[in-house]
Amino acid sequence: MMENFLRWLHRTVSPVFLALLVASFILWYIAKLSYTYTTDQVVHLNVDGVPFEVTCVVEGVGTNLFGYRVYMDKTLYIPLSELKYKLSTEDGHENKIVLDPQSLQNAISLKFSDIKVVAIRSVPEIDAPAKKPKK
Repeated sequence: MMENFLRWLHRTVSPVFLALLVASFILWYIAKLSYTYTTDQVVHLNVDGVPFEVTCVVEGVGTNLFGYRVYMDKTLYIPLSELKYKLSTEDGHENKIVLDPQSLQNAISLKFSDIKVVAIRSVPEIDAPAKKPKK
């Protein structure tokens, strides 16, 4: 069945036409990457040894966003001292920290030089980092 389709396709459609069609699609896609887009980007964070993810709304040129989407599998390390936070007061969440979304957004923005972090969807509570024993 597939062989019949390929034979029919080869007889009716020129290989040069197919090559030019693929080339035009690639060029169209490259041209569209120069526009500015807004999208969601999952960012892997580590705050004083506590790993978690946040979804950020980011804005930037398509080529930069595409690069971050493809190559952004590394974790951003942010010290807790750079963030505003408070201890959770809810029952059952005594050992949790509530991070200030605006300070987290600012800290992430400093790590991304060529895209703008517009907002953070939701910031999870994180475990309080273990205190280092004093010597």
